[in-house]
This record gives sequence, C-alpha cells and structure tokens, in this order.
Amino acid sequence: MSLGYFSYPMPANEPVLNYAPGSPEKATLKKVLAELKKKEADIPMYIGGRAVRTGNKVSIHPPHERNHVLGYFHAGEKKHVQQAIDAALKAKASWSVMSWEERAAIFLKAADLIATKYRPYLNGTTMLGQSKNVYQAEIDSACEIIDFLRFNVHFLSEIYKQQPISGAGMHNRMEWRPLEGFVLAVTPFNFTAIGGNLPTSAAMCGNTIVWKPANTQIYSAQMFMRILLEAGLPDGVINLVYVDGPTIGEACFNHPDFAGVHFTGSTGVFNHMWATIGANMPKYKSYPRIVGETGGKDFVIAHRSADPDVVATALARGAFEYQGQKCSAASRAYIPSNIAEAVKKKLIDQVSRMKMGTVEDFTNFVNAVIDEKSYDKLKKYIDNARKDRKAKILVGGNCDKKKGFYIEPTVIEVKDPRYVTMCEELFGPVLTIYVYDANQFEKALDLVDSTSPYALTGSIIAVDRSAVELATSKLRNAAGNFYINDKPTGAVVGQQPFGGARASGTNDKAGSMLNLYRWLSARTIKETFNPPIDFGYPFLQES
Repeated sequence: MSLGYFSYPMPANEPVLNYAPGSPEKATLKKVLAELKKKEADIPMYIGGRAVRTGNKVSIHPPHERNHVLGYFHAGEKKHVQQAIDAALKAKASWSVMSWEERAAIFLKAADLIATKYRPYLNGTTMLGQSKNVYQAEIDSACEIIDFLRFNVHFLSEIYKQQPISGAGMHNRMEWRPLEGFVLAVTPFNFTAIGGNLPTSAAMCGNTIVWKPANTQIYSAQMFMRILLEAGLPDGVINLVYVDGPTIGEACFNHPDFAGVHFTGSTGVFNHMWATIGANMPKYKSYPRIVGETGGKDFVIAHRSADPDVVATALARGAFEYQGQKCSAASRAYIPSNIAEAVKKKLIDQVSRMKMGTVEDFTNFVNAVIDEKSYDKLKKYIDNARKDRKAKILVGGNCDKKKGFYIEPTVIEVKDPRYVTMCEELFGPVLTIYVYDANQFEKALDLVDSTSPYALTGSIIAVDRSAVELATSKLRNAAGNFYINDKPTGAVVGQQPFGGARASGTNDKAGSMLNLYRWLSARTIKETFNPPIDFGYPFLQES
C-alpha cells in the first residue's frame, strides 16, 4: 500500500566516456575485452527465471575475427516459445499489480549497474559480438540503454499523473493498465540499446514479455538479461529465447493472449507480421498493438550555400560510423554542382584516412559488417557498380572476408538519381552521391522526397535560412527525424525521440512518452458521491 506520491524527475543524459589514452575506463575495458575473449561463454535461454540449456549449441564468432569462438548459445524450438508464453502469463498477475515505485526501482537499479559495475562488460560484449568500435559501443550499450531505462521511468511517472477533471458531486480518475496478455519483443543486431529498450519499455508498463533477439546480438543480449535479473526483475517478466523468426511467429501470433509486438528490423518482416496478425484477429482477446521501426534510405541534401567541410564530415560520419549498419545511416546524398568537387575531394580524403580492423585496436574507425550474408550482399552491389558505366567508385570498394567480414567504406557517384544504390536499402558502409544543378534546389528536394519508400531520417546542410525553411517544409513527410546542419544519425533519448513513417515504421518514437502509451490500456473510473434515486429529470415537470 502506497503511503506517498513518489517523484521521478527528468534525468540527465548519461555522460559519454572518452576512453582517452591513460584513462581508467580505457584500461578497464581493454582488460575486460581480454577476459571475455579468454573464456568460451555457455549461454542459456532465460524462461521463467530459469537458465534453459537445450544442448543444441550454436557458436558465436566476432564478425571481425571469424576463427575465434566467443562461446555458444543454446538454440530453442517451438516448445520453448510456448514455455516462455506460459511463464509470461503466469508472472502477469503479480507483476501488473506490483506498486509502481517497486517496478521503477528495478529498472533504475539496472541503469545504475550498467553505468558502473557492468559498463565494460556490456560494452565489451557489444564490441566483440557486434563488431563495434569503443565509441560506438559506449554511446549505444552504455549511454543509450541507461538513458532509456531512466527516462522511461520518468516518462511513465508523468503519464500516471495525467488525470481527468471532475465535476461537482463526482470524482473521475484514469487507470493506466498494462495490456491484457503478453507482449512479443523482436530486436535487431545493430543496437544493444534497442535490444534492451524494446522488452523493458513494455515491461515497465506492467506487461510481461517474450523476447527474441537477433542471433547476431545474443552475446550482448544475455549480458543485459543477467543485469536485469541482478537488479531484481521477477521470474517470468521477461523471457529470453533464441529461435528463428517463423518459430516465434507461429507460437506467438496464433496465441489468444497475444497482446502486441515491439519490433525493430526489416520492412519485409514487419509487413509479414502485420498481415499474419490481421489474418488471425478472430483468435485474439483484444486488438494487438503493432509497434515497429523498420528500414531506412536516409538522405543528406546540401544547398549551394553549404560549407563543403561540414558536408563532407556529415557524410563521412553519417555513412560510415558502425559500418553504416544503422537504420539512420546516410545512404544517399545530393550535392549541388557549385561545391561538388570540393565536397568529393574532402570526403575522399576523410574516408581514405579511416583505419579498418579489429575492435581491440582502438585506433580503428571501421570494423567488420555483421555476418557473411550481409558481406555478400554488399559486395554484390559494389561489384555491380564497378562494372556499370552509370556509376563510379570514388573511394573504397575493396572487400575481404578471409579473417573477418571487412567491407571498405565506399563512396559511389552516379549520374542517374534513381540508380539502384540511391533507392534500395543496403545497410552497410556504402554511400551513393548524386550531383544536381545548384540552381535546381527545389527540384532536388522533390527528388529526395519521391525516390525512396522509406521516411526515417534525413538532413539539410545549408547556411541560407530560406533554403533550410524550404527543405524543412517540402521534406515534412520524408523523415521522422530531420536534422539541420548535422549528420542524420545520433538521436539521443529525451532529446530526439526516434522513429519514421512510410515504409520506415509506425513512428512511435522510442525515447519519448509516445512509445509508452502504446503499452498501456486506459480505464476511466467515475465515482458519483450522491447518486440519484429516481429516473425523473426536472424537464419532465410542467409546473
């Protein structure tokens, strides 16, 4: 029983450590990386609070070091998904009625554990398992997931405060219930923070979760799960299973208690989920919430007034940080003819100075792409561009998978603004640029808006404020996150709520209150203090 109203004020964003030479965080992280590589992890699923080992072990290798074994995860099957659903439904009754301050404390403690004791371990598993350099890991698997946990507690406490007005003789109140049933969280390889946020944001609202991470993110996912358990997460609230997509879909989307899906991944998979859920509507107790962030073909358009140095740097960072494996990565760029040569020269220079190699060498800016499937797909696009007269590789283009899945940062210039690499999502370190007539800026904006089915992120780079205003207006629906004089990546929780529309998803804005509303079901309660005792109203009387 609550004896007070407890406050969770707006937190500050977690400071990003710099890992400078001689810094304690750099020494600690290097020690942890060596420790993680020294032993082979035996990674179970977590169902109902139990560690589940099936004996069907699948090896995990760093993408940048194919021959090294980090450990093995125990792959599950349909029966394990059913067990996870059962565990989630069993835990629902007690979790959904636990007082808010007790639920909140678990996630705030988890954030604190990541910020301190487990920071090098969550960063280390992300670096080794997903081939992220130290800075990319720090802003993801430390700062962003800490921010998600802390800010979501604050946001949810603010939602709970939102109450209706009451008239004379009555009291109205709003109860923010969890959804009825279980929620499925399906998370991608590229961000440990997304892997942590998708299950915990729904769980924070009182829901219980079946969580399926990408196989290529299991190494860091299991570390996050261990942190949650240490923070006091009750058994069955989040159930972590390692199965393929069809298996999870078959079990979850046919279950009458399926209440919603929190998804980040490809547009094609999300579309299939949506169609399956729609076809199964007669089976469900309620309309499931479908929340998804999917693909992107993110743009940078420069105006004739733009500073070439700013443009080149925005492209270099926006396209090639984390090997372009961000749904927000700069993938297509539109450069005005008056500064095109200067931008290309400066961009080639910056890309040529990027070192590529393992994550343990902190001087490497670029590491490996996630797996062989991604490598082969990207190499095919690059090889085709090399042979095509409509395209020219300005820098990069070399690929090598003998030791790791290495794709050089590659810049392609095309004469056709509808060339395949200007239109299709590649999800790798490949940037395509098109030079437009500097006097045709408005037409170039129309081209940006109409080229891709996606609408996730984009940016305008210009000194001329009228150009900024025009681009902001004409590209209103082309990007859910729009940047002015910056790269189109790097959204921060609480600062730039993230998501896009069109083929990029439902735009439910992770890192804001908007996302949390989707995991709540409101109930209005009206209490009348002096209820009437007869049906009659005054208007029925004539005198």
